[in-house]
Amino acid sequence: MDDFLADVAAWCAVVIEAIGIGTIALFALYALFNVVLRLLKRESLDLIFLELRQLLGRGILLGLEFLIASDIIYTVAVELTFETIGVLAIVVLIRTFLSFTLEVEMYGKWPWQNKRE
Repeated sequence: MDDFLADVAAWCAVVIEAIGIGTIALFALYALFNVVLRLLKRESLDLIFLELRQLLGRGILLGLEFLIASDIIYTVAVELTFETIGVLAIVVLIRTFLSFTLEVEMYGKWPWQNKRE
């Protein structure tokens, strides 16, 4: 029974990881498509660049959340050792740092600050 659960967890982790990668890729393609359309309409380059960065940032943030979830599932359910927990901790710290810096870059505030301040 444990092998079955480990196989299901590994499969779920792969699916969630694919969703994370797909999310980042789709947001990037959508952002680039949006830029091309806005360039054809001759809109302001500053506004186009700002929206491109925000769309890409949102896609990366959302994709990172899925990737963190898949790492946690895989490590806890499939390969639970002190070494994999250490690697997971480092990966989660790096991805969390990336999420925080993207949030600050996009909104100019830390994630826990009120957006209306």
